[in-house]
Amino acid sequence: MQPSLRAARVATYVYFVLCGTLMGAWVVHIPAAEERVGVSHATLGGLLVLLGLGAFAGMQVAGPLTDRLGARVVVPAGGVLCGAALVLPGLAQSPWTLAGALLVFGFCNGALDVSMNAHAVHVEKAYGRPVMSGFHATFSVGGVIAALVAAGAASAGLDPVPSMAALGAVAIVIALASARALLPTAPAAVAVASDRDPGLGAEAGSGSRAGSESVSGSGADSRSGSRSSSASAEEADASPAETSPASPPRGGKGRVWLLAVLALMVMLCEGAANDWSALHLKDVLGAPAATAAFAYGTFAAAMTIGRLLADRLVARFGSMAILRHGAAMAAVGITLVALGPWMWTAFAGWALFGLGLSGTVPQLFSAAGHADPAAAGANVSRVAGLGYVGMLAGPAVIGWLTHLVALNHAFVLLTLLCVTTAAAAGILRTGSDSTPRKDLAPVGH
Repeated sequence: MQPSLRAARVATYVYFVLCGTLMGAWVVHIPAAEERVGVSHATLGGLLVLLGLGAFAGMQVAGPLTDRLGARVVVPAGGVLCGAALVLPGLAQSPWTLAGALLVFGFCNGALDVSMNAHAVHVEKAYGRPVMSGFHATFSVGGVIAALVAAGAASAGLDPVPSMAALGAVAIVIALASARALLPTAPAAVAVASDRDPGLGAEAGSGSRAGSESVSGSGADSRSGSRSSSASAEEADASPAETSPASPPRGGKGRVWLLAVLALMVMLCEGAANDWSALHLKDVLGAPAATAAFAYGTFAAAMTIGRLLADRLVARFGSMAILRHGAAMAAVGITLVALGPWMWTAFAGWALFGLGLSGTVPQLFSAAGHADPAAAGANVSRVAGLGYVGMLAGPAVIGWLTHLVALNHAFVLLTLLCVTTAAAAGILRTGSDSTPRKDLAPVGH
């Protein structure tokens, strides 16, 4: 029996939280690893690049595998491998062993990341309405869990290795236990079925279907006969772009690579905010270290809140509008940070920057997956892989610019990238972006 669509959606949330927790568990132990292997900040920066290269390689391998074997095989495998690899950086005693550990952990994390995003596209296709941003919001929840676990372990006097090993073991159990709830059908199969019957996309993972229900697989309550007939009539009259976030392939690989370039730009902005927001308040505005730390907190909180709200906004206004207006809002926010002379303008700017960027990446991932459902994993791996390169490059690019201009003036580059993204948002243009999506009103969100 196939799992219900609601169960598959919950399982996808679980894997996003798991991925965020495992990555966060490494991040919070970076200072301990740096001290243990005895490397400088500069050397550590080079080692972290290896983590990114490993993740990029894992994404390129796991994407096509997800298309070939199905997410139900690759996602839990990625979770198991990532959980097992988490302890490796904690065991490293030299720069060389840490380099190898980070390559392996990065590869496993990248494999989990791209396969769970491909499955998220599959779930979104079956739901027939936007749900991608909510998945990305829960990734941030995983980071919070990792921080709490690390704080608890530190207060109990535990060495990082046992705590990382225990967390990895729990992750393996969760990854295996959640596998049964994933949709077993390859994304291409769901797309083909949905093309034959627009109403089937919402039921693709349920295994049982009531003849008069249009979204029975989602776990929603049964509708009356008249309401079902009305909904069916609306779906029959609607265009494919209005009944599902997916649309027919347009532009092939060229369009996917354009999406990847946009992902690189917006994730470069996100990476720059991660590493430079606190330093901006401290070095440019003279804020105390405790106050400066809230700059990143403000950015991260705004991004999480934005992703929790983005799916409903996409359902109402379309993905193109979210990408365009979100990037424009981010441009205003980072400009306020770059030019504002006061503390409150910096906090307001970082909040706007996080809120604006929050919905951009999920729309790009979703568009890549829906561009060709038969190659959803491979396409998501291209967009996610290039985006990951941007996130890693962001801090380095801003750091290089600080040799030429002041830190706050270096942020003008981020303004230009956001403006470019807003101008290029038309690549997401579909019928649903110009027509209110009443048939995709959120249910059971």
